[in-house]
Amino acid sequence: MSSFIDIPADSDFPLENIPFGVISTKDNAALRPATAIGDHVVDLKAIADAGLFAGPLLKAVAVSVFSQTSLNAFMRLGRPSWREARSTLQSLLSKGTASRLRDDAAFRAAAIVHKSTVINHMPAQIGDYTDFYSSKEHAFNVGVMFRGKDNALQPNWVHLPVGYHGRASSVVVSGTPIRRPNGLIQDFATKAIHYSTCKKFDYELETAFFVGTGNNLGERIDIADTEEHIFGMVLMNDWSARDIQAFEYVPLGPFLGKNFGTTISPWIVTMDALEPFRVAQPVQDPVPASYLASGPKDAYNLQLQCDLKPHGHDTSYTISKTNLKYMYWSMKQQLAHHSVNGCNMNAGDLLGSGTISGPDDTSLGSLLEASVNGKKEVVLSADGAVKRTFIEDGDSLKITGKCEAEVDGKKIRIGFGACEGTVVPAAQL
Repeated sequence: MSSFIDIPADSDFPLENIPFGVISTKDNAALRPATAIGDHVVDLKAIADAGLFAGPLLKAVAVSVFSQTSLNAFMRLGRPSWREARSTLQSLLSKGTASRLRDDAAFRAAAIVHKSTVINHMPAQIGDYTDFYSSKEHAFNVGVMFRGKDNALQPNWVHLPVGYHGRASSVVVSGTPIRRPNGLIQDFATKAIHYSTCKKFDYELETAFFVGTGNNLGERIDIADTEEHIFGMVLMNDWSARDIQAFEYVPLGPFLGKNFGTTISPWIVTMDALEPFRVAQPVQDPVPASYLASGPKDAYNLQLQCDLKPHGHDTSYTISKTNLKYMYWSMKQQLAHHSVNGCNMNAGDLLGSGTISGPDDTSLGSLLEASVNGKKEVVLSADGAVKRTFIEDGDSLKITGKCEAEVDGKKIRIGFGACEGTVVPAAQL
């Protein structure tokens, strides 16, 4: 596939991608849906207003759904409509296909803008946000720290996708500053409890998916049908206050150590775009319950990286390289488990993977693991001068991800854009 728009070879957004997001521009503050292509952004409201979504599923509703300030209405239409929209946009943007978008210079200039003029916004209104704990390597590493090697994984962990309900209101789009939180912290040496600024501020390298179509209360989503309900994926950083979390999490789990901020990338990459990169997930032992039955290729070969730019530095340092394929519990299993009790999912619900760690020290998805809860300095610079145990004020964290494969003799690269945030000092105690 080739486009009449020049697409750099290392672009996250070739014609094979066609992600969905919400933008405004410097000359138009109205929020509206869009897609990304190379270094440009296509205004889907302009495409709809021009009548170019002419397929049988979208023709009557495109103007309405693409005039919204979020993607929720589009998500509710279902996977056939998502596919029709993606196919239509690929055709409109193709070099060899005559279209008003390609051939009408004035319309093209109005509908396609350079990314430098674009402001990204939250792609969906998130009603509910759940974060899972689905990387076996991460769960084991954390368990060893707090319970010892012989009891690292809790007995239930290999039987179901463990998760907790997060705070949807504090999920923010990439580029939003994250304020260091304050909270109750216990000195585990003296047992003293005090209200203090978080000293163990951390990141968690994650992905997440958006629910497109939901289910009725009291019904469940069968794992065989989950792919019809998953709209697409983003990158995610579940910022964590480890010292606040350590004191509060017994007996009900994460609360204020997590809900102060979660960053996601702005472009939702569809599951159809990611189809060529499916691989087998890790072997599950014991075999899960039947409602969690895994398919032959339910994982994705998505290479993930986190870079830290220290405050006052011009250089960024890579602190983790991992891969979504390591995740023990798949997205399909997460959605099937979440709804098995009749919990109703809705368009725009966000489900996070949990920290994704790999098998070695270079693939750890958090500083909690890399620094062994602050006991070991993580050396960033080659000269050893720049080190971290946890994140400091002014540090910026950027998560990126890409899939690469050869499809029909051509190397295809699909990316997500950046998931980035800078830590600002805590509010006054």
